[in-house]
Amino acid sequence: MRVSDEDRERTAGRLQHAFAEGRLTRPELEDRLGLALTARTYGDLLGLITDLPAEQQAPPDDVVELESKSDHIKRSGDWAVPRRLRITSKYGSADLDLSEAVVPHQVVEIELDMTYGSAKIILPVGGTADVDGFRSEWGHVSTTDVPGRPRPGTLHVVVTGGAKYGTLTVRYPRKRWFTH
Repeated sequence: MRVSDEDRERTAGRLQHAFAEGRLTRPELEDRLGLALTARTYGDLLGLITDLPAEQQAPPDDVVELESKSDHIKRSGDWAVPRRLRITSKYGSADLDLSEAVVPHQVVEIELDMTYGSAKIILPVGGTADVDGFRSEWGHVSTTDVPGRPRPGTLHVVVTGGAKYGTLTVRYPRKRWFTH
């Protein structure tokens, strides 16, 4: 039986989750992702995941909430990104760096409720972000060079909510230049 794009993406997500858990090496992940995204039948997809543990489904309302009145909310480095993240801050700001995080989900939903603060989201290279659901009354939204439509096999972030006087910036990591 032939598979759909959704079936391919679901399998790619399981492979990425297995890599994040240390069950696959990077070369194994890359090989299997290439095969998953070009698979034609369910047999093709099953052969890529049969040696992995059964998928455990998170509850549909799995939401992590972070709140602050005036402090800075920051997540970076090796941290586990939930499927849904809700951030509320009256005077503080939020910095979410997903570039080195463990992201077992193909799509991550981030809801921002920022009264006077701003938010910055750093995506892994190749990630995409839909910010159409975010509103800023006296600020702006910046997504320089970040595509808004999802792409197979890459992280897609959907940002909703708003800020009264703040801004939202979504970008890729800055390039680092090393000199010896």
